[in-house]
Amino acid sequence: GALKGVIRKAPTAASSPAITFSATGTKNIPAGTSIILTGGLTATTTADSVTTDGQTVAPATCTTTGAAGNVPAGTSVTLSSPVAGIQTIGTVSQPFTGGADIETEDDYRTRVMDAYQDSERIGTEADYEQWALAVSGVTRAWVVRNGFGNGSVVVYIMLDSANAAQGGLPQGSNGCATKEARYTTAAGDQLRVANALWDEQPVTPLVIIMTPVLQPTDFVISDLGANNTTDNKNLITAALQDMFERVSGPGVTISPNQWQEAIAAIGLSSYNIVSPSVPIVPENISSMPSLGSLTLET
Repeated sequence: GALKGVIRKAPTAASSPAITFSATGTKNIPAGTSIILTGGLTATTTADSVTTDGQTVAPATCTTTGAAGNVPAGTSVTLSSPVAGIQTIGTVSQPFTGGADIETEDDYRTRVMDAYQDSERIGTEADYEQWALAVSGVTRAWVVRNGFGNGSVVVYIMLDSANAAQGGLPQGSNGCATKEARYTTAAGDQLRVANALWDEQPVTPLVIIMTPVLQPTDFVISDLGANNTTDNKNLITAALQDMFERVSGPGVTISPNQWQEAIAAIGLSSYNIVSPSVPIVPENISSMPSLGSLTLET
């Protein structure tokens, strides 16, 4: 992999730009303060908090790497040690993002093989996809030419493992790299990818990193008889989720034969897929078909 410049993605620590605590007067939390997160995880504030109107807000980074550190917004946190004038319990105002486990051997091998198949590295669609996939946490990427007009390149990303609690969607805001002056600067996961691509991409394109918009589709399966069990529902759910992850993408139409094959592979003796019965067509180029609810009928 190193011969093609493909390096195994290292684990990364999640961070949040905003953890909020109630404060008295102008009291604040100093940089380097330890905060207890869920599941025994801890984070450290990376700058002094800013206090206004009885609340103080601080950025923080997990002290350990891994996807477990991607704590969602609204989660309660606790100061490891009391800070004068600051309430001990606070809230994650903006989610922790960017935490990723070390890349698996299979995923790394796939990226290496893709790099050998596309050896030019001059800014093709495959190049942009590979550059995005080289960023820790990114598991899928798609490229749309001229998505925001001539000379623009839109890259959609997903972080299926790192952001599993958010349906795999990137946590942040769409936009460009920090050094790109022609468009809005991205934030969160989108900014991490945009800044990574800035050092790889050709100099002229306007590259915008975006999140797909999930378009959930509900499934109804009947005539299951004795197969209508919780275990089988879990198997069907897993099969459909795997199917969507493999074949779906922004603007991609999903055909009935694709979900029929996924369910048939389970080996149920009897069933009938009532809906959907026609292709799942995205509402627009940003829409990505996904699994909605699953209803089983005997």
